[in-house]
Amino acid sequence: MATEIHERDYESQVRDAFPSLRRIEDDDLREKVVEAWVLGLERGGWQTIHDIPYAWNIHDVTNVEHVRGVTKIALKSAEVQRDFHGADPDIDVIVAACLLHDVGKCYEYVDHVDAELLDGTDREHYANEEIPHSISGYALAHEVGCPLDVQRAIPHFLGEVPTRTLEAELVKSANSASSNAITESAMGITLKEWVDKYSQTQN
Repeated sequence: MATEIHERDYESQVRDAFPSLRRIEDDDLREKVVEAWVLGLERGGWQTIHDIPYAWNIHDVTNVEHVRGVTKIALKSAEVQRDFHGADPDIDVIVAACLLHDVGKCYEYVDHVDAELLDGTDREHYANEEIPHSISGYALAHEVGCPLDVQRAIPHFLGEVPTRTLEAELVKSANSASSNAITESAMGITLKEWVDKYSQTQN
């Protein structure tokens, strides 16, 4: 019974954190996005979705803020692609993939926050740094049954998936735009400089 209450709380947190869920027209896909986040939060043992930082060493910006920024940028870009270039990006796929592109941080960042922010983390099976968050996010999307087009638009950082669709490239570029803004604002460096400086620290 306690677990059920916990899960309902996570569900409310996810819906409140990501108002752009309403942009997903497919009801089933919208619920799968929520389900993936609930699973990630449950297994990571997070007390609230807002406790997950943007990066292991940038805690002034939350992962929720970043995900919302990526979604906004991607939707604006999709509008230009459609109205200016005549392309036809799938908005449901874009929004779902944007909202899920960093859900894997539920697993990856549990060792980089104060212990009081966590409760019951399953480190043995899920929460560790061995698998990059873009891949564990893909795995969560696969587990809950998201369509393939959404799944393959989630791995965004190192180009892990060989087949890149219009939607996948849009999510990747929106993530870079948001991340560059965050690293510049927080640390005065570009995303590439951040990666070059800290990738060895994490590997």
